Amino acid sequence: MKPALSIVFFTVSSGAGLGLLALLAVADLLLLGGGLSRGQHLGGGLLGFALVCAGLIASTLHLANPRNAWRSFARFRTSWLSREAVFAVLFILATLTYLASIAWQPNPLRAPAAIAVAGLAWIVLYCTAMIYASLKPIRQWHTQLTPLCYFLLGHFSGSLLLLWIAGLGKTDPALYSVLSLVLLVAAAVSKAAWAERSPPEKGPGIQSALGQPTAARIKLLDAGHTHGTFLTNEFAFQLARRNAQRLGDVSWAAAFLVPAAVLLLMPDAMLGAALACLAGLLVERWLFFAEARHTVNLYHGAQRT
Repeated sequence: MKPALSIVFFTVSSGAGLGLLALLAVADLLLLGGGLSRGQHLGGGLLGFALVCAGLIASTLHLANPRNAWRSFARFRTSWLSREAVFAVLFILATLTYLASIAWQPNPLRAPAAIAVAGLAWIVLYCTAMIYASLKPIRQWHTQLTPLCYFLLGHFSGSLLLLWIAGLGKTDPALYSVLSLVLLVAAAVSKAAWAERSPPEKGPGIQSALGQPTAARIKLLDAGHTHGTFLTNEFAFQLARRNAQRLGDVSWAAAFLVPAAVLLLMPDAMLGAALACLAGLLVERWLFFAEARHTVNLYHGAQRT
């Protein structure tokens, strides 16, 4: 698939913002580490809100006519994209209510708003991931490991930002560090399982697309066109295997190894770990699209998806 940079940024930025706000709300409810100060709550909430809004705005940039983005609300019963849009609006309203309840204390809405923020953040993350996991023609995405990866990667990147915020005040950061380490391991394991399940070189071939035995020797002689088409431009992105390997190594190093080293050896450099993680996830998400193989490619010269 052709990676759209706006969607790559959207999924990483909004994922980190949703993860941060969900964890912030849960930490507030449980008074994790003795509880964050009012300033830390407001700062963390505004940061998460900004990340989500920046991602949502970026998500409209790949549209031919961004003014038609409102149409994404029209198919709630059948479209994961529509569900994502509806729940994102509800999440924004809940987040604004939660931040207002923190700014003006005491406020009886604080606990209910925190519960709503966490619940809606999880729903939006799942809807975003299911936009891709529901696509049967792209086997790399069509698995429940896709929403699991989105959920864990979003919460892991958000937990690093939350740990950085916790370290700025008098809050005990020990529990936040443990939380980040647990999420790091869980996210790395889920991503490794996702990659192992659907390597690009082991997909179905043109034989299965035509209903022929795998031993049959079939080769497409003519794709029916002499120039690129919308299908070949959007669904036939080519990425050299050696480049994919290099980018994958960069992604793993920045997203997991650097944060792990900082968590264990240099806890004072947590902002750097969070930024490195986000950079690594941008590469990871670019590969998520670039390595995906749509079955339509089998009818345009590809021998395997």
